[in-house]
Amino acid sequence: MKNRSFLIQHLIFSALALLIFSSPSPIAAQDITAKAYVQKSHDLFLGQSSISDMTMTITRPTWSRTISMQNWSLGQDYYITYITSPAEDKGQVFLKAEKDMWNYMPSVNRMIKIPPSMMMQSWMGSDFTNNDLMKENSMVTDYTHTFAGSETIEGYDCVIILLDPKPEAPVVWGKIKMWIAKTKYFGLKVEYYDTDQNLIKTETASDIKQMGNREIPTHLVMIPQNKKGNSTVMDINYQEFDVKGIDTDFFSIQNIKRLRPR
Repeated sequence: MKNRSFLIQHLIFSALALLIFSSPSPIAAQDITAKAYVQKSHDLFLGQSSISDMTMTITRPTWSRTISMQNWSLGQDYYITYITSPAEDKGQVFLKAEKDMWNYMPSVNRMIKIPPSMMMQSWMGSDFTNNDLMKENSMVTDYTHTFAGSETIEGYDCVIILLDPKPEAPVVWGKIKMWIAKTKYFGLKVEYYDTDQNLIKTETASDIKQMGNREIPTHLVMIPQNKKGNSTVMDINYQEFDVKGIDTDFFSIQNIKRLRPR
């Protein structure tokens, strides 16, 4: 009788152990919401604050152009880009402060506020727009997020997330699709669609490197759908995260006029 009782207890324990160790953990990928994936992906590239050096190469069928820049960020609402080359553009500064965007042009000592009507214009002649710089965090706040499948990209298992604009949201895209690595959380592909659901441009990311205290893709490529031979490549040469000493006062109109690269 004792042996039978022991056998029953052993079987119960074994069944419970199998259930516990084969069940998904609380942080398994399927337990993370689609919105949380987008938020984590966004936070990964900025941290609480950051400093970075980047090189942007614009390619057209008959010419190409390279622009170098330094960037500072604080949270989701503050961002500065300082153009360091070529010579004719050196010293130009772009400031994002909450919902406003400014451009300082040192050659004429003029500060220009970029109006909403110019948000879809090309930034520095590239395939990125002013809206791309201003509205990055709106992917979290202005859209609903749903899972739309999975796919392997660059050897990483990715979730595909569909972003649909919320009613009355001040956005330009009719739909966005994102491919985000399940465990690393960096985005490896983004497709942008207009309000008629036509694909307008695709952004891909690759060349994963350790930057500061995290791994991120460092080679970003934006390709417009209907402009053959056009592309813009953004290479992250250096990035440091959670930098101390950067506060909201740094992201002021007064400061960017006297800002100098490191």
